[in-house]
Amino acid sequence: MQKLGDFKLPHFFNYPPYFTLQPVRDTREKQVQLWKELILDYCRTQKIFVIGLEEEFPLFSNPVIERTLSHEAREAFLSALVSEGRAEWLDKGHRKCLILWHRIQEWADIILNFVKDNGLEDSVMTVEEIRSGTESRGTELSGIDRTILMRALKLLEQKGKLAIFKGTSADDEGVKFSI
Repeated sequence: MQKLGDFKLPHFFNYPPYFTLQPVRDTREKQVQLWKELILDYCRTQKIFVIGLEEEFPLFSNPVIERTLSHEAREAFLSALVSEGRAEWLDKGHRKCLILWHRIQEWADIILNFVKDNGLEDSVMTVEEIRSGTESRGTELSGIDRTILMRALKLLEQKGKLAIFKGTSADDEGVKFSI
């Protein structure tokens, strides 16, 4: 089994045809499904939130079999994630893709559990503390992409679970939990 750092790659990763978009519909659907699962799993375990289509990304090439995904294949696999709500294009040109290995609602639930687990039900924290504070170390919130975090917090604010307070800069935006 081939590895990428500490990440175990699936068997199909060494099968050259999977690096070329398959022309037969059924085969392509299976190929797209496998790649979607691989991208989500890899991004989750490596805490990667954004994939640049034109940038080097470890999954998009396999030096062992000397294969690299074409730009068209990369865009097809990421677009499939977008159509399922598991990713979003960050620009009109489809050059950067925000990966949502958890949907925004799931991130909101993770935040609520974090607040309850740490006894923060009626406390105030900065957005930065949620991303990189001592309480978040070792949790899924540690290092979370700011865009994803803010969207999850806004969802919770709409549900009356918290209030977001604007600071003088993005670094000192505050959150008052009221769970």
